[in-house]
Amino acid sequence: MTRAGATFVTRGLKYRYPGQQHPAIDGLTIDVSAGSVFALLGPNGSGKSTLLKLLLGALTPMAGEAKYRDLAVNQWARRDYARHVGVVPQLEQITFPLTVRQLVSMGRYPHMGVWRSEGSADRHAIDQALQRCEIVELAERPLGTLSGGERQRARVARALAQEPDTLVLDEPTAALDIHHEMAMFELLAQLALRDGKTVVIATHNINLAARYATQVLLLDHGRPAATGTPTEVIEADTIGRVYRWPVAIVEHPGPGPDVGAPQVVPLAGGGGGGGGGGSEGGEGGEGSPKGLV
Repeated sequence: MTRAGATFVTRGLKYRYPGQQHPAIDGLTIDVSAGSVFALLGPNGSGKSTLLKLLLGALTPMAGEAKYRDLAVNQWARRDYARHVGVVPQLEQITFPLTVRQLVSMGRYPHMGVWRSEGSADRHAIDQALQRCEIVELAERPLGTLSGGERQRARVARALAQEPDTLVLDEPTAALDIHHEMAMFELLAQLALRDGKTVVIATHNINLAARYATQVLLLDHGRPAATGTPTEVIEADTIGRVYRWPVAIVEHPGPGPDVGAPQVVPLAGGGGGGGGGGSEGGEGGEGSPKGLV
């Protein structure tokens, strides 16, 4: 179980990319509760990936602060931070040959250091991560032979092998089919509810976020359009305004613990593409309705 206080806090957080007129994150204040599934929603260019980079210390804010466990992110030693926070980035280039197991074993580096060989605890953590991401049978396969979805599951397994208190994931279900997309959200919910981990996930899948998240932040041009529970955030006027497309909201029919969760239905004939979102490093500025479902 994670310790109390394993949470992110930001106060007045602001960041603008060089050469851009408008900030990608503009005075953002949030509190991420320990043991929650905290979903970041918003169109392309709304600031989701930038916020994650600020929380991870990959970017330095122009103003305000980001803290993890009451300590500024940039004050954490990188190895100590990696023991607590596991990361699945949106994009990653792996240019040298690795098997799936070798990739997953890299999650143990913050615990092992450079020179120590794997011990029984390391092997157990790696095996557990392979099982939880349903890739045991792929363990000896070279990464280059995997599909995009298989590779994504291996990257999530690497983060789980760290045995972190907190997971930060940027579009972890990209390229996954329905089975593995659902399995991933089920796993993330279990990690929070059963294991007490804090899960922060940026996703375009509003409907799965509504079913599995306990907290939701909807971003629009780097500012919060709404924050709260899925029911408080995911309502027709707000979603339609932020995504520039008319929608209806229906309740998930169940069965299951997510019965009644708000589900977004984009309406046909909504306006031929809409306007573009703001520019953000690493994210497009498209204003299309994709990502609503």
